[in-house]
Amino acid sequence: MSFAVSMLVFLGIASIIGTILKQNEPYENYIIKFGQFWFGFFEKMGLYDVYHSVWFLTILLFLVLSTTLCIIKNTPTILKDFSVFKDSLEEKSLLSFTHHFVIKNKKTINTSKILDYLKQAKFKIKEKSKENGDILIIAKKGNYQRLGYILTHIGVVVICLGGLLDGNLIFKAQEIFGYKKIETLDIPASKVPEVSRLGIGNTSFRANMTLAEGSSDNVAFVRIKDGYLVQDLPFKITLKDFRINHYSTGMPKSFESDLVISDPELSQDITKTISVNHPFTYKGIAIYQSDFQDGGTKLDIKLRSLFNSGTPQKIEGKIFDKVKLDKDQITYEFNDFKKFNVLHLKEGEKEKPRNVGPSVTFKVRNSSGQAREYLSYQYAMPIDGRSFFISGMRETPQEEFKYLKIPADTKGSIEEFMLFKDALQNKILIEAVAKKMANQSANADKNNDVKESFEKSVNKLMTLFAQGGFSNIAENIDKNIPDNEKQKAVQTYLKIIDIASSELYKDRFNLNHKELDQSRILFIQDALNAYSDMFFYG
Repeated sequence: MSFAVSMLVFLGIASIIGTILKQNEPYENYIIKFGQFWFGFFEKMGLYDVYHSVWFLTILLFLVLSTTLCIIKNTPTILKDFSVFKDSLEEKSLLSFTHHFVIKNKKTINTSKILDYLKQAKFKIKEKSKENGDILIIAKKGNYQRLGYILTHIGVVVICLGGLLDGNLIFKAQEIFGYKKIETLDIPASKVPEVSRLGIGNTSFRANMTLAEGSSDNVAFVRIKDGYLVQDLPFKITLKDFRINHYSTGMPKSFESDLVISDPELSQDITKTISVNHPFTYKGIAIYQSDFQDGGTKLDIKLRSLFNSGTPQKIEGKIFDKVKLDKDQITYEFNDFKKFNVLHLKEGEKEKPRNVGPSVTFKVRNSSGQAREYLSYQYAMPIDGRSFFISGMRETPQEEFKYLKIPADTKGSIEEFMLFKDALQNKILIEAVAKKMANQSANADKNNDVKESFEKSVNKLMTLFAQGGFSNIAENIDKNIPDNEKQKAVQTYLKIIDIASSELYKDRFNLNHKELDQSRILFIQDALNAYSDMFFYG
């Protein structure tokens, strides 16, 4: 009994692990998360699919057998005790009980009162006269409490049997003896060999089927370890339509899928709408709506270089497609498109979430196979009273996105920033601004040497900024400025960059000093920050 309890405790710990550690993820995700050493260790322990591991199913089988034997052994005795009164007890046996009380003067005992009390307390009573003239009174109640033992053990058996059925013992045995083999190659379902397929008679499975609108299939995929099995279905499922209903705030209200079930045994197809927590069951197979993603939206994209000037390059593609540009040996992999994105734009404030419009997730892969993942929103978002185009980047899936905020102009477009960015990278314009600032400073000081030195300093400073942003300026200060003068140098350099950028902006957009109002000054500051962040963005 103690061993069975230990097994139950061990089973509970295993269930906790299976709850905390996400099950049946692609092995690449586990390698990234745990590293090669711990990945291998956890893989041997079967922790990536705890509920289908051999040791977990073995414990379940042991508990089923041992608990069933307990039920078979003890149930007849418990049921027999329902009607049996233990009237063969002697006085010595009664005195051996821990709880007993002895009245020495038997004449004070009123048998009728004792019987009346027991009857009022709803005891079942039996009297028996002994040979020596004594009367033995047997009373009992609470027989049905003993059913708790039976029901608890039956409950354990039912739970363990459910785990065994879900664990698909038949497949485990077939795998051990070589009748079934996990497929690891990425090939069409029609080309998967019979040894890696599960028939329509399979009693228990949990499989996934991904359908785009208008498409259909009669097979699903069971993910196991580092591969999969193909589960054949006795009918075909067609996704006629998928829709998302929204509240007025833009938050999703419901997700609904219109399905058509085609069965050769039926003269007419079955049409059914399923939604979250409202599945449709047919022939013992429950069809759930577990997740959704884009089904292949067509994309028209303009590529703009952040580090070179020129006209935008147009590319066409769709989600799950790859577009390769032979010129740069770069491949664009489009992974997801979301028409609605409901976000809290102000953290910590009680502001309703709002829909900020479409976004696209894609990867940019170079010729060596390395990739960066990007998340870009189509429209500018209002942040702190100004509008920004937001795009995130991360180098590995386990990292959080690092976001680039590009200020939008008064027309809500990115054009003004791109022109200003091109100006910052234009040596001729930088030299002209440096000369202009030197001439303005020379009005107070006619020393040509000072003027020329100042012009070179401005030119060098703006060139450093154009080549690497504020981090490049910081590196230059660390290398060339003494520690006791660094703070003063930082303030001076930032002031020069601010003035030079304002002059560059005015010259680029033909503005006079009065037209450089507060909104344009804020735009220049935001543009400088965005330009500096470009070097971390990629």
